[in-house]
Amino acid sequence: MRQIKGIVYTEWFRFEAGVVTVDGGSITSVELCGEAELTEEQRGQYILPGLIDIHFHGCAGYDFCDGTTNAMRAIASYELSHGVTSICPATMTLQEETLAGICAVCADAVNAETLSHGIPLGDVLRGIYLEGPFISEEKRGAQNPAYIRKPDSEMLMRLQHAAKGLIRIVAIAPETEGALECIRSGRKDFRFSIAHTCADYETAKKAIGAGACNVTHLFNAMPPFAHREPGVVGAAAESEGVTAELICDGYHIHPGMVRSAFRLFGADRIVLISDSMMAAGMEDGEYALGGQPVRMRGGLATLADGTLAGSAVNLFDCMKTAILMGVPTEDAVRAATYNPAAAIGIDGECGSLRAGSRADILVTDREFGLREVIKSGITAVNQ
Repeated sequence: MRQIKGIVYTEWFRFEAGVVTVDGGSITSVELCGEAELTEEQRGQYILPGLIDIHFHGCAGYDFCDGTTNAMRAIASYELSHGVTSICPATMTLQEETLAGICAVCADAVNAETLSHGIPLGDVLRGIYLEGPFISEEKRGAQNPAYIRKPDSEMLMRLQHAAKGLIRIVAIAPETEGALECIRSGRKDFRFSIAHTCADYETAKKAIGAGACNVTHLFNAMPPFAHREPGVVGAAAESEGVTAELICDGYHIHPGMVRSAFRLFGADRIVLISDSMMAAGMEDGEYALGGQPVRMRGGLATLADGTLAGSAVNLFDCMKTAILMGVPTEDAVRAATYNPAAAIGIDGECGSLRAGSRADILVTDREFGLREVIKSGITAVNQ
């Protein structure tokens, strides 16, 4: 049994002096106390839930679409070392056979592979985000247009069979032929996310009515939020229960728009994501995303034509950037912990510090310098 004392980010989404007690892989209690009961060192540290990135493609020189056990181990290890204790990596727009192979390797790896300190890969890698191929060619962004196809429910079920149930979120452009029916028929098996789309307000509302419950990287790869044409942003904002992802890397979205998104959707519906690609954690150079060449210069990753190709930062840095942009600290932490856990259905065990939760815990200083990462009760990083 271990007790961790400091300024705790509680399940009520606020910071309070307290003690988190861990026994084995679980939190047994979270008790509040007065700051006077803490030592000076303890008053100088935050105790946070482990972060959860539900949408990113790679890091540390590896891409999830490499489709190898080695890549999945390296990606999970890098994320864990940066305070991201649960991940849901994303595929790209690829042919079905390639996607099925990636899904199958992932399903086998989470059940067989172990990271350092004896941490099971499956404790970190919690699902798959299918980003493509059911997207709009006009709003494809860094996706390969050669493999874009119409939504196909049967294909989805084939991929889910290969993934052994690991696919949690499916990106879809609701204006494409067959999209609404695909959402309706698959809403019990998948969480559909409006993405890479030209959909107008009315079409987005139909998609939400059919069962879509998330928006992929809000503002990016979709029509703008305009006063006469509110588009996907307006439709999602007024629809309770629909979450919206935000990339806070300092490049994808202006700080003013980040602050506005939190006000528009509320702190309970924003999910911070990194959308990182393999260049995250690496030096400037030449990389790839979904089979397309990417150049990273000064932390900015782009295709040859200048199109943004994901980010090159991790979620912990995105959270800190959101705070620097003026997002209230409590809201930024929630958007990187509890909200993403809820978005992929694991909030019953991850995303908050409370009795019965998995002991996924971060210890940081008051400037969010990472001191310790605890995964399922095991110290994975100790600075």
